[in-house]
Amino acid sequence: MRITARPSRGARLVAASAIALLTLASCTAPEPPSPSTAAEALLEPRIVASDLDAPWSVAFYGDTPLVSERDSARILELDADGNAREVAVVEGVAPRGEGGLLGIAVRDGYLYAYFTADEENRIERFELRGEAGSLALGEAETVLEGIPAAGNHNGGRIAFGPDGLLYATAGDAGESGNAQDPGSLAGKILRVTATGAVPDDNPFPGSPVYSFGHRNPQGLAWAPDGTLYASEFGQNTWDELNAIRAGGNYGWPEAEGIAGDSGFIDPVQQWAPGDASPSGIAVAGDDLYVANLRGERLRRIPLADPTTSTELAVGRYGRLRDAVVAPDGSLWVLTNNTDGRGDPEPGDDRLLAFDLPR
Repeated sequence: MRITARPSRGARLVAASAIALLTLASCTAPEPPSPSTAAEALLEPRIVASDLDAPWSVAFYGDTPLVSERDSARILELDADGNAREVAVVEGVAPRGEGGLLGIAVRDGYLYAYFTADEENRIERFELRGEAGSLALGEAETVLEGIPAAGNHNGGRIAFGPDGLLYATAGDAGESGNAQDPGSLAGKILRVTATGAVPDDNPFPGSPVYSFGHRNPQGLAWAPDGTLYASEFGQNTWDELNAIRAGGNYGWPEAEGIAGDSGFIDPVQQWAPGDASPSGIAVAGDDLYVANLRGERLRRIPLADPTTSTELAVGRYGRLRDAVVAPDGSLWVLTNNTDGRGDPEPGDDRLLAFDLPR
């Protein structure tokens, strides 16, 4: 078997630039840029912060960005120059494999954190105290516990919806049967109040389960019309973008990708895992953006037709974990090259800010 070493991102960029120069030199009149090339030109980011350690999620407390680090269990705050300050180390986090301190969200003066503990995944909240530059966390309050955990498929994204309720993605914890088990919180999208109570209008009375049949969903975002989108890791065939309906069954493990089975809800878009592994997603203007890990690219999906997409920044920044809209309207994207599966280069991991076309 012949093994060929994969060139670094820097080497790939140099090679790509050289090829581009040779191509231009050989042409008497260069052709107009393709739509995808024009889109690339609009997406030249600035570096907000660097040297982060397996970062997983970004949230804003006012104008102050907060970042979670999976393995160190640290919550960091960033100043205007991108300097990181440790706010706290979340107690009870037990990092292993893909587990650890995962998604964070901020609401009404509280920081919410989804993390892997010794025996479970759970969500806790902490009062945010102090001012920017000297933030601290109050005592932990349990919001939701008993979510199955494993070395992989932990889900982990949390976000507040336009209804003011907290949504969380939970993976199947490596046991595919969990996804179709109504009594398990694994393989689900969950919905609770800010304090963990089950809303009266949840589709299954008394249960935080909002939708089921998921393998490892990792992104949540709402369109202006209220549609909830979720990104999901498939197994070997298809990764997915799903439009989530209350009580909907999204097929796993019976179906992966578009199955055309009336018993399941098909994804609105699917991709080969080698081009995707979609994690954090964000809605900005008329588009939805998807950060991809294995695929090392950012996808822009028009909300007017979510069956289509444009690929951006392919291979330029390595693995991409999260995408979030900053208070100034720019799109912030976390790289994730230090998570044990990436190809870290000096300065990794980074938080990048893309100024989007208006």
